[in-house]
Amino acid sequence: MIDSLKTGLEELKLTWMLENCDHEVAEAARKNRPTHELIARLVDGENEARKGRAVERRLRSAKLPMDRTLEDFDWQWPKAINRDQIRHLFSLDFMRHRTNVVFIGTVGLGKTHIASALGRKACERGYTVLFTQAVDIINTLAAAQGQHNFRTVLRRYTRPDLLVIDELGYLPVDHIGAELLFQVLGKRYEQAPTVVTTNRPYKEWAITFANDAMLTSAVLDRVIHHCETVIIEGESYRMKDRITND
Repeated sequence: MIDSLKTGLEELKLTWMLENCDHEVAEAARKNRPTHELIARLVDGENEARKGRAVERRLRSAKLPMDRTLEDFDWQWPKAINRDQIRHLFSLDFMRHRTNVVFIGTVGLGKTHIASALGRKACERGYTVLFTQAVDIINTLAAAQGQHNFRTVLRRYTRPDLLVIDELGYLPVDHIGAELLFQVLGKRYEQAPTVVTTNRPYKEWAITFANDAMLTSAVLDRVIHHCETVIIEGESYRMKDRITND
């Protein structure tokens, strides 16, 4: 009977049950567990295993640059950071309300760390995520225009439940690049949240968007209409050892 059970589990692709049924059946006999409890344990184990595999698939698709959590973050280093605000972000209320999040600060203050950790948390909660640098969006969409599959590629950035755009403003972009970024942000406006990390305060975003005042205004209107702005101040963490040893 156990062999036919295993065959059925294999055909149904119930892999956790298949791998653990011998142990669970033996434990049920040893502890005199009723049949319904044995079945419940097998079903619960399979369900948890499937959830775990789904999280791993979402994490792979998210392309997070680093495996970080909020617990890893060094709160002592930034000169100024609103810990309560950031902790609240990890409740993911902003996801439910389709609210954007913009991290503003100079290099080396942990913006990418926190954004990656947010992406991981979203994956764990069942959301689809994509992490990408601003320049990669521009380059990918520009190439798609030449290959006549622009709309298909654009959906790569508009479809995820959460899009994380890293390093907006670190490199100057021309007018075409600025318009491509605007299309992504415009398509996601009030449809799905976007997390942005940038080294530029809002008043300097015109530099990022090709010094086009009208385009910059349109971008800001869509980004900060529903938005949590997180300001992080201090010296670069990557300069920590040099500063300490001086």
